[in-house]
Amino acid sequence: MPVPTGARRTTLAAGTALALALVLTPAAGADATAPAGDRGSLVLVGGGLEADNTQVFGEIVKRAGGASARIGVITAASVPASQDPQAADPATCGNSECNGAYYAGLFERHGAADAQWIPVDLDHIANSDSDEVVRQVNSMTGFFFGGGDQYRYVTTLLHGSAHTDSKVLAAIRAKLATGAVVAGSSAGAQIAAGADMVTGGDSYEGLRDGSRPGYFDDPSRLGYLPAGGFGFLRSGLIDTHTGASGREGRALRLAADTGHDRVYALDENTALVVEAPRTPHERLRVLGPRGVAVMDLRRARTGRTPSGAWSLTGARYDYLTDGDRYDPARRHVLPEAGRRPLAAPAPPVPANPDVFHSAANPAGVPYSFLRTARALAASATQRTATATTFENGPRFTVTFGKDPGPTAWTTDGATARTVTGLRIAVTPE
Repeated sequence: MPVPTGARRTTLAAGTALALALVLTPAAGADATAPAGDRGSLVLVGGGLEADNTQVFGEIVKRAGGASARIGVITAASVPASQDPQAADPATCGNSECNGAYYAGLFERHGAADAQWIPVDLDHIANSDSDEVVRQVNSMTGFFFGGGDQYRYVTTLLHGSAHTDSKVLAAIRAKLATGAVVAGSSAGAQIAAGADMVTGGDSYEGLRDGSRPGYFDDPSRLGYLPAGGFGFLRSGLIDTHTGASGREGRALRLAADTGHDRVYALDENTALVVEAPRTPHERLRVLGPRGVAVMDLRRARTGRTPSGAWSLTGARYDYLTDGDRYDPARRHVLPEAGRRPLAAPAPPVPANPDVFHSAANPAGVPYSFLRTARALAASATQRTATATTFENGPRFTVTFGKDPGPTAWTTDGATARTVTGLRIAVTPE
């Protein structure tokens, strides 16, 4: 069976998109937004989780109890079997049940004592309030939400316009509060967000047109759900597949439009591990081969040109890699022990005419924004660098600038791994 990464946007079942209007604003007293703190932890992956990623799978299993771990797998973001023409073929199916079996097998191969599909999806919405399924949830020590479309999780595990928890989600929330681990990849990480969860969109169109509440058939249109996801993590917005899909621009625009001052932008096959989420003691750590960008908009300002084009100045950009830690209360990055500042003579930062890896550019390459950021951070002499969007009408220029002090951190003395203290501005031409 193909690995269900959830990277591709999929279409909701007929009728569910119409229901979105009923949950655009948070309801008073909604379970998903109630203030609380959790004794458990989160392991949020930016999508593209490889089957052999022993770091991430091993972390989830360890936090669920190691050799005694029992993992509940929720894949309601996938299409249900009734919408999968390959449902009868285990080698090619891509529906929620077969994806659940796939992940359950992976967790057992990575050391869990047991892993089971939690049978909730668009074909089994009533199961989200089933006492029998709640008993199954209560027997688990950890949970994993798979990829697909995060709005399917809203449809299946929350109650309509009230945006309140189903019995199954309430049971998972209670397990997290008492020490369980809740993990997810792609849509399964997005759904952990609180208010203004992104529902889709591309960077250029988001910068040009802005964001709108809703879920849109046009996958390039930047949409969000004001009522949000499950609210497991509320210290910042969440975005996924960030570097691979060039989503830095959409993340900045959505945060600015909705009044959020921080985004956790997750790269593929890499996890953001969150200890004690929603408490004053919340701490974050990166685990895996790529990284997580933290975009801080506390000092950011937006503006408009005479023609009405949008601009932003004063955002901060940090990029954390394996072993780096982040304190959200102090907004402080702590590079992994053993990393040291890197600043060496270097050639000028290369030109970058496609900073957000546009889908319209057949020669485009992923992680384009990050490459410019790292090249500038590593330079001992260059203080600013610019990159542009592939599209024009208008074309946007991204200006990277350095804060005083070290901006690149290295393990080998030559390669910039961690980036701290860059300033980002986005201006139209």
